[in-house]
Amino acid sequence: MTVRWLTALTALALICAIGLPESTDGARILGIFPTTSRSHYIVGSALMKELARRGHQVTVINPFPQKKPLENYRDIDISGAEEIVKQFIPNMFDMADQGVWESVTLTYKFGQTLTNLTLQHPNVVKLINSNEQFDLVILESFLNDAHLGFVHRFKAPCVALSTFGASRWTNEMVGTPSPTSYVPHPFLSFTDRMSYVQRVGNMLMTIMDAALGHLLDFPVQSALYEASFPDPKPPLEHLQKHAVSLVLLNNHFSLSYPRPYVPNMVEVGGMHVNRKPKPLPKDIQAVLDGSPQGVIYFSMGSNIQSSQLPVEKREAILRVFAKLKQTVLWKWEDETLPNRPDNVIVKAWWPQDDVLAHPNVQLFITHGGLLSTTEAMYHGVPVIGIPVFGDQYLNMGKAERTGYGLQLPYQEISEERLSKAINEILNNGKYKTMAQSISARYRDQPQNPLDLAVFWVEYVIRHRGAEHLKSAGQELGFLQYHGIDVLATIFGGPILFAYLLFKLLCGGRSKNRKEGASANSKKKRN
Repeated sequence: MTVRWLTALTALALICAIGLPESTDGARILGIFPTTSRSHYIVGSALMKELARRGHQVTVINPFPQKKPLENYRDIDISGAEEIVKQFIPNMFDMADQGVWESVTLTYKFGQTLTNLTLQHPNVVKLINSNEQFDLVILESFLNDAHLGFVHRFKAPCVALSTFGASRWTNEMVGTPSPTSYVPHPFLSFTDRMSYVQRVGNMLMTIMDAALGHLLDFPVQSALYEASFPDPKPPLEHLQKHAVSLVLLNNHFSLSYPRPYVPNMVEVGGMHVNRKPKPLPKDIQAVLDGSPQGVIYFSMGSNIQSSQLPVEKREAILRVFAKLKQTVLWKWEDETLPNRPDNVIVKAWWPQDDVLAHPNVQLFITHGGLLSTTEAMYHGVPVIGIPVFGDQYLNMGKAERTGYGLQLPYQEISEERLSKAINEILNNGKYKTMAQSISARYRDQPQNPLDLAVFWVEYVIRHRGAEHLKSAGQELGFLQYHGIDVLATIFGGPILFAYLLFKLLCGGRSKNRKEGASANSKKKRN
């Protein structure tokens, strides 16, 4: 009996000394999702709502407050910024005609504007100056590095969420490698199998993006950070490398390309997709059920307004739709669509995920955003992509190379080109077959992506920031990380030694020659 008691007491002492992982029940979590694009918020809110459902106390900075209150869920409303952003980029279609330099610089300016508007919003200022406490910060990482100040302000670990996959700014947060030889830049339409010329272009694009980020974006983000958060605080560059415990990526290798990640970068792509479709409104359900020839769904996403299409492109699209037997559901933002054919139905907003789940949907015409392509692939629907900016080119390059879609450049939209693409998809079964194959691949996961995301969020809370996940590479400078200092020693040392030896030997021979020549000269004079 004495031995048993001693064993029990020893075990209790060890538990007290080492400590058990903290319970995550009812954790206080601050979510920061300031982007005025509803698609970005859809991803973030899926995670935050699930955390609230599981009993955590969730506070979310966002421009899309809930219409009906949710239990354990509090909005910090920053709506209004979307009108300023619209003035900044009045017509998103204009970005399709921009060069790479203009596209990248405009993207950074967009991020800076949005970051500043968020930090200056009275509701956010009130939160920063409050005495509230949080156990975790979940931060959307999208051109808003100044928002890392929330992590220091509330002295809480941070999980970053990228709504469109890995990028330079998420990679630098946790030290994920991104070899330019087979990881294409998000703004390019290259695949992971690049030609020599494409690899040169990918390298130059990566260097330019990094240079612009550090020279043009970082000083602005740093100034916003310094002006918005109280002192004392560390430099922003310190938070960039050390504040983030984990990055969640809205991506999955079955939908993109295999690439390396450090352990604290986790793919949870499609966590917003309804695994069980929600009931559709009766009018939409009736249209989908009553279309024996099938349905084509057309949406350019939440940012790009179809109603801003030039008249000649809009009319070309309508002429093509008018010749189809299928019903076309078009996300059209105005109340009326001039010259609308009888088989075209327009709405300002469709429940896209649940529409795509309907078996009568044969084709999705999309801008190629990651949310849209993810939903299409989950439901096995082939796509025609009209990319306009950002990662849309990359996503549609993947679709065309893999065989589940076709890419139609915005500049080349015409009645002939669109009609040819639609007929190719509808009449060639290989696109549907490939889409269904990728759907099967994507669904074949050991864990639901939303459950996986919640697990890792709670993991970071349980382990007080999970410092053990952080890569030692974050402590290294550029030369050390890439081993340039070591290579310089390995190869530079012998080269320097050989050079000095050569100089010594050649110098000695030259000296002997000079001394010999001098002696001969003296003999001749004598």
